[in-house]
Order: sequence, then structure tokens, then C-alpha cells
Amino acid sequence: MQVAVDISLYPLADEFLAPITDVIQRLNTHGSLEIRTNPMSTQIRGDYTEVMNALRQEIRTTFEAVPKAVFAIRILNNPMVE
Repeated sequence: MQVAVDISLYPLADEFLAPITDVIQRLNTHGSLEIRTNPMSTQIRGDYTEVMNALRQEIRTTFEAVPKAVFAIRILNNPMVE
């Protein structure tokens, strides 16, 4: 099953750009996923299991590195192909 995810990170700290850049760079290392970034969020497309495994890994890494952070995530199943 294919999914599309829209994800935004809100680090609750004065230095907020570095954690955002870091998580985007890490997401881009997952070669089987399609990643697109815009000023407000990052879109991830791919197989459900691969997307969820990448999110689980990268969210945990961020939470371990950033004392207070919020991820806003929307997930769409069976996205339309562009």
C-alpha cells in the first residue's frame, strides 16, 4: 500500500533551524522514499511499511537530540500519482 505523509517539525527552542535541517537530511537518506520539501513541511511518499519505519527511526532520533519538539503529521493512504 502506498501512502503520502505531510510532516512538520517544531523544535521548542531558540535554535530551531538546525534540528529541522537535520531531520530533512536524514529522511533523504531513505532511498526508496520520495521526499519533497517546501517552506512549511516535508512530503514523503512510498510504501507504507518503509515510510513508517523511516518516520519511527527519524522521530526517535530527533526526540533523543532535541529536549522539546513537536511533530505535526498527516497521513494519506492510496495517494494519487502525479
